[in-house]
Amino acid sequence: MLDLSSFVLQLGITDSDFDLTNPITYVYIISLAAIPFFMMYGQKMQSKVILGEISKSLLKLKTMKDSARNEAIDYVKQTLQSQADPTERIDKLLEFFAIMPVDIDPNGLVRKIEHITRVKDERMRLEVSKLCPNIGDYEISKIENMLEAATALNIIYKVVRHFYLMGKRTTSVFVLVQLQMVMPLLLEEADALQKAIGTFKKGQPIGDSIGPMVVGRMMLGKEKRYAAKETVFTEAEHNGRKLYLLKAEGPAGTVGRPGEAIQRLADDLGIKFDAIIMIDAALKLEGEKTGAVAEGVGAAIGGIGVEKYHIEEIATKLNIPVYAVIVKQSVHDAITVMRKEIADAFEKATTAVYSLIDDKTLEGQSILVIGVGNTMGVGQ
Repeated sequence: MLDLSSFVLQLGITDSDFDLTNPITYVYIISLAAIPFFMMYGQKMQSKVILGEISKSLLKLKTMKDSARNEAIDYVKQTLQSQADPTERIDKLLEFFAIMPVDIDPNGLVRKIEHITRVKDERMRLEVSKLCPNIGDYEISKIENMLEAATALNIIYKVVRHFYLMGKRTTSVFVLVQLQMVMPLLLEEADALQKAIGTFKKGQPIGDSIGPMVVGRMMLGKEKRYAAKETVFTEAEHNGRKLYLLKAEGPAGTVGRPGEAIQRLADDLGIKFDAIIMIDAALKLEGEKTGAVAEGVGAAIGGIGVEKYHIEEIATKLNIPVYAVIVKQSVHDAITVMRKEIADAFEKATTAVYSLIDDKTLEGQSILVIGVGNTMGVGQ
């Protein structure tokens, strides 16, 4: 039997220091004895706990990934009545990737990125057309958007699984802690992508469609012409100003090529713009109100940066001021069916555009108004 008095004396504690009849003394002694144990095994215990939490999150991601894949396969099978089994080809498309060009020499980098991304888009469209022949551009765009969301889910799952297995193999608590910290954000994004697939399947407008929606209504009843691939424009008048309205061609799910369109209108058609106004969705900060409308300056457009580069290049070259109207929303709101708060911002955004036209331009001037975003479910 353990002689507690001898153990206490070994720890350097004398009877004069503590009263061994006091229960608090025993708590203190046990705590001192546990310190070496936790120093040796504490990190391993922490790793086991973190691995358990990440494992549960990884299972959720796998469920979302498989659900997105199955939904895309079922849509192609049932709705489009594809003749052959599309499972193998869809799995192949989910692993499709694009390698970005070398950036050691930045000269001409944007043109290289533009070339790669357009080859990727054309290849994806061609594969979908082969997968489901005899369907229109509208249905092709829906499948493309569904596959993009499913591919993003697949990538998130594989990256998380990679770091999970690496942390498990090396028992590195630092790798696991970093993964644990970002996991809630990844799960939130994955949940948004999974819900986006259902929205694309139904062809419903998403939060990112608010820009094309504003310009689309301004286009109603007017003749439309192509300014670039999947991008249309028309002319209008407002208080003595000449308006050129530009958006992606709807209701297909595409963002068009607004940068290329501006270059064609300015260079090929010789139109002199005195101002450019862009309407787009923008990510809100936590605590900001969904659907809030704000005004600013600069090219309000997301993406990889190619279209933004073209817009800024032509605006700088011709000294055209660029104004922006944004509707704030979260990542989840931007790619899922449009919420009421965002739809209610439609009139505010439209009013803001007309106010900018009246305040920042003069009669007789020409203004280009661009509705930026995915125009899924939004006509013109």
